[in-house]
Amino acid sequence: MPEGHTVRRLARNHTKRFVGHEVAVSSPQGRFARDAELIDGRVLRGADAHGKHLFHTYADDLVVHVHLGLYGKFTMHTGEVTPPRGQVRMRLVGPTHWADLRGPIACEVLTEGEVEGVLARLGPDPLRDDADPETAWARIGRSRAPLATLLMDQSVIAGVGNVYRAEVLFRHGLDPLLPGRELGRERFDAVWEDLGDLLRDGVRRGAIDTVRPEHRQCDHAHDQPHGRSCVREVYVYRRTGEPCRVCGTEVQRRTHASRNLFWCASCQAAT
Repeated sequence: MPEGHTVRRLARNHTKRFVGHEVAVSSPQGRFARDAELIDGRVLRGADAHGKHLFHTYADDLVVHVHLGLYGKFTMHTGEVTPPRGQVRMRLVGPTHWADLRGPIACEVLTEGEVEGVLARLGPDPLRDDADPETAWARIGRSRAPLATLLMDQSVIAGVGNVYRAEVLFRHGLDPLLPGRELGRERFDAVWEDLGDLLRDGVRRGAIDTVRPEHRQCDHAHDQPHGRSCVREVYVYRRTGEPCRVCGTEVQRRTHASRNLFWCASCQAAT
């Protein structure tokens, strides 16, 4: 599932390509057709993100809300607008670019009041200037739930997915099953700050890279053998059975709340 940095990049891209212009909006697939008629030909006034949620704001209290889910994807194009391929839920055509949205779990027109309802269910997004970490700490600091659960709960912190969860827990040597109330404020502050740094780096790179320089095995200034570029390095995510980059212990995997959880039993030992 795309994580918060991906949706933030989309919001920035759409701001640059479409905001301030009249846009043609359609639904070749048909599932968004009625809502598309409400905004077709209007000026797109803003594009913003909160966690994994994307919002396009139009006039007259109309906002397009998109949640990509596991399989949703926007593709951006220039030049001649070609016939749609596949199941295009929403097509957005501006003066210089056009974009197709496929496979989201949510694509709907909401009023500003309904958007406030969506936002009220979300925790603070570390990528946003208005994020209040106190809100997240209030939930985590009194919770008996494990950190692995809390970090994936979008009502606690918005935008963190499976990759950032695994990586930030490793970077801070935290047992994924540690109850939130045993974390302590000092360690929470460090995790919150690190999440913000990692997410912002993901926005810049367009990819997740969490490995500190001293543990890096790939020089990003050069290609790897066989012409493969080093795009992403991580500590534990999807590295089951491989040696930990820090201590050499095999990376572990287990199912937690129906999602794969990755960790190093040595570096993240329970205390």
